[in-house]
Amino acid sequence: MNLVIVKADSIRIGQPLPFTLRDEGGVMLANKGYVVRSRADLDQIVALRGELYIDVAESESHHRAYMGKLYDLVREDRTLGKIAGAQISASDLDSNRDTGNAGEPDWLDLQEQTHAMLRDSNPASFSHRLAKIQTQLRRHSHLNPDGTLFALFHLSASEVRLYSATHAMLVSVMCSLAAREVLKWPTELEDTLCNAALTMNIGMTDLQDRLAQQKEALSPEQRRQIDRHAEKSRDMLEQLGVSDPVWLEAVLDHHTNKPGPLGARASVGLRLARLIQRADMFAACLAPRASRVPAAPATAMQACYFDENRQIDEAGAALIKAVGIYSPGSFVRLFNNEIAVVIKRGANTTTPRVALLINRSGMPTGEPIVRDTSQPEFRIVASVAHRDVKVKINLERLLLLTKSPAADRIW
Repeated sequence: MNLVIVKADSIRIGQPLPFTLRDEGGVMLANKGYVVRSRADLDQIVALRGELYIDVAESESHHRAYMGKLYDLVREDRTLGKIAGAQISASDLDSNRDTGNAGEPDWLDLQEQTHAMLRDSNPASFSHRLAKIQTQLRRHSHLNPDGTLFALFHLSASEVRLYSATHAMLVSVMCSLAAREVLKWPTELEDTLCNAALTMNIGMTDLQDRLAQQKEALSPEQRRQIDRHAEKSRDMLEQLGVSDPVWLEAVLDHHTNKPGPLGARASVGLRLARLIQRADMFAACLAPRASRVPAAPATAMQACYFDENRQIDEAGAALIKAVGIYSPGSFVRLFNNEIAVVIKRGANTTTPRVALLINRSGMPTGEPIVRDTSQPEFRIVASVAHRDVKVKINLERLLLLTKSPAADRIW
């Protein structure tokens, strides 16, 4: 057995272990597939048994990370003692993850990466993690914007455990599409916008995740944390090395409720903040909570479209043009009483391509059938709440339809 130390911060909380955890003598502490439920549980294991070890042969990713680190140390002409003492950290594992262009996106993994980034207090690793996430989201939203929206809307409606991470990714992608496809903002500004959207709530990340599962009303202390989270997020980002004034201003003002056109705002940061505020509000309406059910996508979009004075909001309108009133990943009822899921945005905001899930008799279809909702007999008549669709969604199969030529045919 070839044991090597694994740092506690590389253990994924709430996810099945991809290896067996052992102590220094090789005694098993947790078998492969065991789920460490909380950081406190992990800390207790460390306190009782000391440092954690794994057999590198059990985990391909850890093995690659370990061998890669040894190679780097040899190449740098480090001492034998330094090489022998090599340990695997979370950043080593991150650097060995496949972030190339090949293969399909692993949305659950990206969700976990964002979860870790929002809790990282080390400026060097925070910057590295954020840049990797930003790169992946940008690539996916360029190559397959419909599939990216589908995956994130689906996760937002079905997953509350990692709410803060999912919410940040969804808001970032929505803002990116609106900036690029509708507002025609330059790439550099779009990148700043996405960074701000991903980090807008870093000052209340843990609280967000708790509130998604909390049934009780907000306590006075929780309300206080929510009220000051924008300022705290700005301060934390400065401590993490962020110095871009536009980014910091967008985060600080992303909860400001001030109607009016984007061009009339005093600074670029305030324009970014308004777009983030509209997308943030829309995504929050869709998210499930233990204390309430999510709003229907069309209802959330209408709230985003009109400003505080019940006038058309420029930022909200840009988001709707980019995402659609019926966004990929949302469920709809057709004129013929069929239930379908939106897979691709259409020629306009109300006529997307959809995949049929339940026929007019109320029976699951098995294989999804693509419908063109611009056809009168298949036009959309209503949104359907995620909780009301009892069919199990095959995410991988439906994601293939978001980029398949078959989805562009009329059925």
